[in-house]
Amino acid sequence: MRADATTISSEPIVKKRSNSSFWKTFLRYKWLYLLMVPGIVYYLVYHYVPMFGLVVAFKKYNLMKGMWGSEWVGFDNFRTIFTSPEFPSLLRNTILISVYRILFNMVPDVLLALMLNEIRVNWFKRIVQTITYGPHFLSWIIVYGLVFSFFAPGAGLVTTFFRDLGWGELDVLANSEYFRSLLVSTDIWKSTGFGAIIYLAALSSINHELYEAAVVDGAGRWRQLWHITLPGIREVFILLLILRIGHIMDAGFEQVYIFLNARVYDVGDILDTWIFRRGIEQMEFSVPAAMGVFKSVIGLALVIGANKLAKKVGGSGIW
Repeated sequence: MRADATTISSEPIVKKRSNSSFWKTFLRYKWLYLLMVPGIVYYLVYHYVPMFGLVVAFKKYNLMKGMWGSEWVGFDNFRTIFTSPEFPSLLRNTILISVYRILFNMVPDVLLALMLNEIRVNWFKRIVQTITYGPHFLSWIIVYGLVFSFFAPGAGLVTTFFRDLGWGELDVLANSEYFRSLLVSTDIWKSTGFGAIIYLAALSSINHELYEAAVVDGAGRWRQLWHITLPGIREVFILLLILRIGHIMDAGFEQVYIFLNARVYDVGDILDTWIFRRGIEQMEFSVPAAMGVFKSVIGLALVIGANKLAKKVGGSGIW
């Protein structure tokens, strides 16, 4: 009986101690918790609260009746999407453009980071970094203005050069054969320098004693690159690859919408541009909302699948 009494009486003490320990820890790191508040508020306001708007995808939304007063239609909006004759083409264009971005945009980031890491002249390295990072801070409207000045039909610098040399008319902006290549190449030019920053940070975390040991063993620069440098950035590469796979249904709306024109709709019209036309231009909100739900579900499934695959091949994944 005494043992039972001791056990029972000790429980409140343990709880009191745990509570006091929590408040001591909270007070000790109160300023760090305070720094977390803006980030938490941002995600609550712009990411979690808008999730309640997903019910629009299951309603026939009416602006006058509001979100809760509109009529429930179940999965009718999803049936409208999947039975639309435009849907196969939209899905194909979205996936192809996203896959091209993943295949051709990640390798230049790594190559630029490796080259910058080998430069020993600091002033030259800073100049190269400034030149390559600069395009990232330009908006896609400015980038399109630069591209238009070079490839405008009949008046661009490059098209005029081709015509003056007798090589014929060069049509890049309005040619469906070149549109996807144009998107990928301009995205490489704009984002490669900034993307290399992450890999440079990963390269700086590699233990230099590994390189010293490799030199003692007689390994050259290529051997060091293959056995030390590339394995050192493998985890970062896999992490970024998983994140890009999760956004495979996006395909870069801003860039595509700015570069898109009527002559390249068959190869450039994607899910997001279709959502913009139906939702903003035609003021039809329910079907685009259903398309957004479809994209989110596919993106979540891709992230989970890519994360499991990364763990199977030896990576750490996201979680």
